[in-house]
Amino acid sequence: MTIDAGPLIADAPAREIADRVHIIPDGRVPLVPSPGFVVGDEAVLVIDTGMGPRNGERVLAEARRLAAGRRLYLTLTHFHPEHAFGAQAFAGEATIIYNQSQADELAEKGAEFLEMFRGFGPGVTACLEDVELVDPDITYGDFAVLDLGGVTAELRHHGHAHTHGDQTVYIREPGVLFTGDLVETRLFPILPDDHAHGSAWIGVLDHLAELRPAVVVPGHGGVGGAELITAIRDYLVDVRGRVSDRRANGEELAAFQEPLAAAVRADYADWEAEEWIAPALERFFLESDDGPR
Repeated sequence: MTIDAGPLIADAPAREIADRVHIIPDGRVPLVPSPGFVVGDEAVLVIDTGMGPRNGERVLAEARRLAAGRRLYLTLTHFHPEHAFGAQAFAGEATIIYNQSQADELAEKGAEFLEMFRGFGPGVTACLEDVELVDPDITYGDFAVLDLGGVTAELRHHGHAHTHGDQTVYIREPGVLFTGDLVETRLFPILPDDHAHGSAWIGVLDHLAELRPAVVVPGHGGVGGAELITAIRDYLVDVRGRVSDRRANGEELAAFQEPLAAAVRADYADWEAEEWIAPALERFFLESDDGPR
């Protein structure tokens, strides 16, 4: 992946997508998330910062505007740079909350991902200048409820799926779910190496579907409803099934990965980021040796 233009969050006011819930849409710009803002009577929760100090400052400015002097909280859907590496702008300005697995993963892998992303092109490198990795003020285990005054946010850790520390944020009333990269709109999901686990991811999506959210804010791509969850789940089940069929026939990954990736690409012609099809095939191939999970 090489990206010449900087992955910058739009310099525009956040858009209200439900009562008390706002986002800055990503505009389908690569490596740009849709930062969220949940506006309570007493505090405002910010969800994701974008990549690097410039994006973090942009999100902080919008948070201050919406908060109008109220207390700020910041949480992140996962530790990846395009979602989390603008957090330094919030240090001392907000109470920062991660789940413990996310905090551990940031400490273990943050520097590695910083260097990896700097290889994605001059625009990304520029965004990552002067990045400082930020520890949380508060950590939790698997579930926490944040009362913002008149509205609550449910923070949940889902275990090893896209990352080890994936977190969703659910605003039960009015039914808005922030999924991070567990769900993306018309983008092939990323299952790189041992950072992800495809079958566990399917299980997480089954749980998210049970919430029946009215609005889903994906990690990347346009906002939608619960059908976004179904689309990613069905894709992962489809890919897992195709790999299982090949393994059952005694085929090795090297023999079928390229032609099968081409077939998947053809069947999901309107999806983007096709470079992540082949890694998904490999991940499910390797998981088939792990046993059920």
